[in-house]
Amino acid sequence: MIKIILQILAFFSLGIGLIGVVLPILPTTPFIVLTLYLLNKSSEKYSRLITKSEFYKKYLLKLVDNHQMTFKQKWGLLITVDIMLLISFIRIDLLAVRI
Repeated sequence: MIKIILQILAFFSLGIGLIGVVLPILPTTPFIVLTLYLLNKSSEKYSRLITKSEFYKKYLLKLVDNHQMTFKQKWGLLITVDIMLLISFIRIDLLAVRI
């Protein structure tokens, strides 16, 4: 029963995260991370699917196994986040959003 509830919450979180892609006021990343966490805890099938993906192997395997990121990964992540924030800052003309 708990696994079903976790899966329902995971897909609800995914839906909110996908809405956050379109609406800049909703954060996307925390909801997607929550989705991955809930799916990982709720089902062995989803856990295998996540850990066998190329994205997981390329970006997260070292972080999960050794608790470390390479310098290149850190800078790539920081630059990507900064570019996304800059785009939102430029495109949104509301003072409350800019603050």
